Amino acid sequence: MNLLNNALGVHEKALKLKSQRLEVLAQNIANADTPNFKARDIDFKSVMNDTLQQSTGMKATSQGHFSVGQGLDADGMRYRTPFNTSFDGNTVEMSVEQAQYGKAAADYQATLNFLESRVSGLRKALRGD
Repeated sequence: MNLLNNALGVHEKALKLKSQRLEVLAQNIANADTPNFKARDIDFKSVMNDTLQQSTGMKATSQGHFSVGQGLDADGMRYRTPFNTSFDGNTVEMSVEQAQYGKAAADYQATLNFLESRVSGLRKALRGD
């Protein structure tokens, strides 16, 4: 199984994370009219950096090696800061959410296409083509 993980690389983890992000953005869109709903998003870069650092085993030898920033939840969630405030406390802005969803869907499809070509190449190698 380790051979398969090495062949697919980080793209398997990226696909799972992108799928989770699409779900969160869809929840934001679905709750656009819910009073006091706070729009959320997953910080893809931070979560992937954390994943890569865990897999490489890099550790800091001093507290000063890493800059202190806004902490992430365990799943990488952050609340989105709205451009315009609403009277009912809802922070979902449909235009922003739809744009983010479209971009995330395109990213997901690109990763899926890359994995498909990688698996196709492995099949050809196993068949001896």
